[in-house]
Amino acid sequence: MSSETFTTAMFLMAAIISAGVLINAIFPVIYTLSDTIASSTHQADERLRVDVKIVTTYASAGSQQADIWIKNVGTQRIAEADLEDSDVFLGAAGTFDRLSYAAVVAEGKWTYEIEDSNANGYWDAGETLHITGQTSDLPDTSGDVAYFQFVLMTGLSRSTEFTMSG
Repeated sequence: MSSETFTTAMFLMAAIISAGVLINAIFPVIYTLSDTIASSTHQADERLRVDVKIVTTYASAGSQQADIWIKNVGTQRIAEADLEDSDVFLGAAGTFDRLSYAAVVAEGKWTYEIEDSNANGYWDAGETLHITGQTSDLPDTSGDVAYFQFVLMTGLSRSTEFTMSG
């Protein structure tokens, strides 16, 4: 009888030690996964809140300058510093150029103005962004197709093709 008790006690102690080792191995992994999931959920939520729509475009043939109006249709406001770090691509379809931000529009540059702004340093939901870009890559002939793409820091991208005016 005592040998059965001793064997049972040994199995019980082995089971308790195994459970402790297993718990010490699994819990850190669970905490790491929960942090990763929480971070991914926050990023996805942020991306869902940010949305913009290209309202209209205009470029006159031979002017090398285009005007684009974009509406913030999301619920998130976008800081002007983030706008200035955005990417703007403009030119003829297939031969466009990446423009860099500047306070004043010039060759290879783009600038913006927030219309209907309350001057709080943000592009708020419902406000319209007026982008002016200048590049020699725009078509010279009325009726030719131009390409525009706007990419925010979050990775949100909107593009359109439009016809040059006469």
